[in-house]
Amino acid sequence: MNHNPLFQLVPDELYTTLLSLNLLNTKMLRDIEIKRRYIILHRIEGLSSVEAIEKILEEHRYLQFDTVRKIVYSVRLPEDRRYTTAA
Repeated sequence: MNHNPLFQLVPDELYTTLLSLNLLNTKMLRDIEIKRRYIILHRIEGLSSVEAIEKILEEHRYLQFDTVRKIVYSVRLPEDRRYTTAA
């Protein structure tokens, strides 16, 4: 079973179904995982930003430093979003 990076929004069973039907943006899912990994490395484990990005690059060798930096600073996590309804 695939790890559900959208667990706050989508139940595991629905996530698996959407993934199997190719209805999810896998690049965005990867970016969410990278952003979460960065937060753990930088904020929790205390690595500098550069060290955290370099560690992520070891795990994602096909990406470049600037790509990971862009992901880290631009991707918004589902748990960070504030959903509001229009009045």
